[in-house]
Amino acid sequence: MISAPLGLQGAYLKGERASHDELRSHLLDVAVNLLESDGPDSLTMRRIAAEAGCTTTVIYTMFGNREGLAEALYLEGFERFRRYLESVPQRRSPFEHLTALAPAYRQACLSEPGYYSLMFERAIPGFEPSERARTLARAALNILDRVIADCISAGYLVPTQPRKIADALWAAAQGAISLERAGHLRDGRTFEAVTMATICCYQVDKQA
Repeated sequence: MISAPLGLQGAYLKGERASHDELRSHLLDVAVNLLESDGPDSLTMRRIAAEAGCTTTVIYTMFGNREGLAEALYLEGFERFRRYLESVPQRRSPFEHLTALAPAYRQACLSEPGYYSLMFERAIPGFEPSERARTLARAALNILDRVIADCISAGYLVPTQPRKIADALWAAAQGAISLERAGHLRDGRTFEAVTMATICCYQVDKQA
């Protein structure tokens, strides 16, 4: 048997991997859309396979079981949020960059309702992310820590652990977003107010 040249083998493997990634992404899209439209009971392997146009064997091979699928959705949600934040253009100063990240985070949450419900509202009863998944999820938001650290180094924010400020900002943002998603807030003005108030709590008083 004559094997393919190494270059062709590499191209084949690369193409095979791309096809695998595309299929996996498609299955996650189908699953999160079902979660959003029909609720958690719709997340059966048979239903997802029917909607995706594949066999249940494919889904079991990729995710193992329903718990594995839920964890994959959880991680995909945080990865999408990371991409939203990473796409925010650099500003003239780290403080301007920090204030630009807040509306980008809100937009990510409102643009991905299915993922948001899974990540923050326990949309799948009984699902508990593994410690590994929680660690990877928090790492997806490390850009906040980095920008806050830059603000501290540049003298915009008081010296403290960046994670402390990031967690306070995250909590303020989540509260406003949850109220907005529930229809209690009509727009992003309260979100802007609470996130800016949180940042100001740690801002250096230049006149002191």
